[in-house]
Amino acid sequence: MQHRSPAAATASGAASTAAAMEPGVGGVEPAVTLDQVPRWSDPDQRLYTPSSSSATAEAADGGSEPAASAFLSFSDPLTGDDGGAAGGGCAGASRFPVDHEINSRIYLWRGHPWNMEVDAVVNSTNESLDEAHSSPGLHAAAGSGLAEECATLGGCRTGMAKMTNAYDLPARKVIHTVGPKYAVKYHTAAENALSHCYRSCLELLIENGLESIAMGCIYTEAKNYPREPAAHVAIRTVRRFLEKQKGKIAGVIFCITSSSDTEIYKRLLPLYFPRDKQEEETAVSKLPADVGDENGETVIDERKIRIRPLPAGAADRTVATAPLDLPLESGLASSRSTFKLDSYLDPSFMSLIKDPDLRRKEQWGKSSQAQKRFNYARLLGYGDIGFPPLSAAEEYSLHSRYLAKANSLNLSEIAEMKIIYRGGVDSEGRPVMVVVGAHFLLRCLDLERFVLHVVKEFEPLIQKPYTIVYLHSAASLQPQPDLGFMKRIQQILGRKHQRNLHGIYILHPTLGLRTAILGMQLLIDGEVWKKVVYVDRLVQLFRYVPREQLTIPDFVFQHDLEVNGGRGMIVDPRTKHIYQRPSG
Repeated sequence: MQHRSPAAATASGAASTAAAMEPGVGGVEPAVTLDQVPRWSDPDQRLYTPSSSSATAEAADGGSEPAASAFLSFSDPLTGDDGGAAGGGCAGASRFPVDHEINSRIYLWRGHPWNMEVDAVVNSTNESLDEAHSSPGLHAAAGSGLAEECATLGGCRTGMAKMTNAYDLPARKVIHTVGPKYAVKYHTAAENALSHCYRSCLELLIENGLESIAMGCIYTEAKNYPREPAAHVAIRTVRRFLEKQKGKIAGVIFCITSSSDTEIYKRLLPLYFPRDKQEEETAVSKLPADVGDENGETVIDERKIRIRPLPAGAADRTVATAPLDLPLESGLASSRSTFKLDSYLDPSFMSLIKDPDLRRKEQWGKSSQAQKRFNYARLLGYGDIGFPPLSAAEEYSLHSRYLAKANSLNLSEIAEMKIIYRGGVDSEGRPVMVVVGAHFLLRCLDLERFVLHVVKEFEPLIQKPYTIVYLHSAASLQPQPDLGFMKRIQQILGRKHQRNLHGIYILHPTLGLRTAILGMQLLIDGEVWKKVVYVDRLVQLFRYVPREQLTIPDFVFQHDLEVNGGRGMIVDPRTKHIYQRPSG
């Protein structure tokens, strides 16, 4: 296989870049060699701008796919000042410094891997390795021999990889790997399984003496893996692997087939493969807080070795080391006589964090007790509230996972429903979050996306004292979420929300709502739900939150007039201002 020289790469210029970034048109796509694919380090790669690339991709696709900007809410992490605020990185030394040797091995290709003339191409499939669940177009391009060989492999586990011949493909081999299914609850497990997919493919490549590999997106829409978080995992895993094995790999080609993935990879590659000091310095503040360990995997706290400092006085204890030339038996005897191991096994030294298995066992016990205790809540129609309480660390982890996913998605369709939105400040200057019960259309609402929207909207408020105004006006006409749903949201928002919440002002409460609140006080969390203040009239609400600080739907004013009959107030139908009715 031929690999181009730097001079040839420069001579190729922008023309070859444009040609290589788009799939072939009409008929059978011609085989593409590594020489024709733009390197990430090529100067012409820096001419990319997300908007122009999206427009080019959309035109090339005949308008069949919308521009990436239509459904991506992320700005370019290397331009503008607002990206840093959302990033989880911290200032300091770069975790991914400039490495020109590694950068020269990274390629970006717009198209399927199947027409790449490389040593190996990657197929994202399922555990049965069957044709129906393989990457689109692979088996049609490779011929029937590929499916026959896959049937002899005995399947493949999630996160692992197996190799076959490539048959009619221009590549020499096909590496099959099984990506994980994604769920927010198992975010870390899915992230590490996906990282292991990429690493397994690269390890298999080296084990078979191969040097170049074309990799599509192993995660799939069918498995519900969010695109951008998965791209972070893919890119950082490849970077960490090349840091250790760059001498054995000539090229890694990221193959992308949509304008959205093109934009994502173009934005994320500078974070992990910076091409100069400016990109490296900018990426410091843009990288996520968690970029994994030396392999790119997320570090799980429960698997860390937890060691406390030596107890007081331990520094004065001397430890004699056996001479290197002593026989093994003599050395061990000498160590036993001078090491005083028993003195180091005192409780102050051996008191580690509670064993994870023991903690899980206790949690299962709590869960069992909770299920027995709260079964009657389900009979009363309150929903499932029997799941056990979470520790502070578990709540923090849960909140972090939901916030990360919320920040990775465009939730504008939920925001447009105006179920929750920011108000101004209350009479004491605390920020206000407004909740409109009548807008909660349970039958046509994606609850999972709604929860993500809640986490995203509440995050800026819960950092300090704040207030909630709940407009229950006419909400009884719509089905409302049960207590189990409310308890879950409370757990996801975490203890900071509970601590900083000043009060919940409920306008136009009904008997059913008061009963539900009482249930939440008794069964969920008395500390939070005892902060409820019932308000029967708008004019009373404005004592707590000034009128000009609230955006109130028109139907709330109408409902207030119908319920209260205008007692004690006059409503200006044009401005919606409310005035006290003069006496006499």
